[in-house]
Amino acid sequence: MHEEIQIETDYITLGQFIKLLNILDSGGMVKAYLQDVGAVVNGELEHRRGRKLYPNDVVEIEEFGSYIVKKEA
Repeated sequence: MHEEIQIETDYITLGQFIKLLNILDSGGMVKAYLQDVGAVVNGELEHRRGRKLYPNDVVEIEEFGSYIVKKEA
């Protein structure tokens, strides 16, 4: 099951999303993590911090879990 993460905007970048989760301490750590490990977005490996995530996108982050983007109503 995916943990739902609410956003207020139409989209959020992958880097901002990971910072929002508070699983890494800083933006620099997010950048390094994505370059080295990456995240799986909708089944595809992604290394770009600027990748736009939209509502209902699924993000899987190794060792941390699986998340689904939801827009606040």
